[in-house]
Amino acid sequence: MTDDTGDDNGAMQVDTDLIRQLAELLDDTKLSEIEVEDNGRRVRVARTLGGAVAAPVAAPAPAPLAPASAPAAETAADHPGAIKSPMVGTAYLAAEPGADPFIKVGDSVSEGDTLLIIEAMKVMNQIPAPKSGKVTAILVENGEPVEFDQPLVAVE
Repeated sequence: MTDDTGDDNGAMQVDTDLIRQLAELLDDTKLSEIEVEDNGRRVRVARTLGGAVAAPVAAPAPAPLAPASAPAAETAADHPGAIKSPMVGTAYLAAEPGADPFIKVGDSVSEGDTLLIIEAMKVMNQIPAPKSGKVTAILVENGEPVEFDQPLVAVE
């Protein structure tokens, strides 16, 4: 990657066009952050919780943003049965629009049952129940963007 100056004095080269494209992608998808890796260099672009785009960051190990949570979701995050998102993406509660949701509050689930789907980079990732139990809360809405480690569902 090169910067706009073409200077190659050993300093990290930043592709400003890539940063702009990633920032536009954040706006288009309503995500709060996006990260790409190329040839061992990692670039993360994130927006602040207030909606403004934060300065692009190039870092070897980015820290996830704190999720914007309602007090009820914060309590659920501390619940031992809270199942958290393994990735950033968009949560879907059903296999397709108009289909019945995978789960409802009060449902019994078995270990491995699909709880919901998270779409990340055009890939649909099924989120399985890590244990059997009863669904006590669904903490996300259908089509809602989710952050890494954000509580999704509580199972007791």
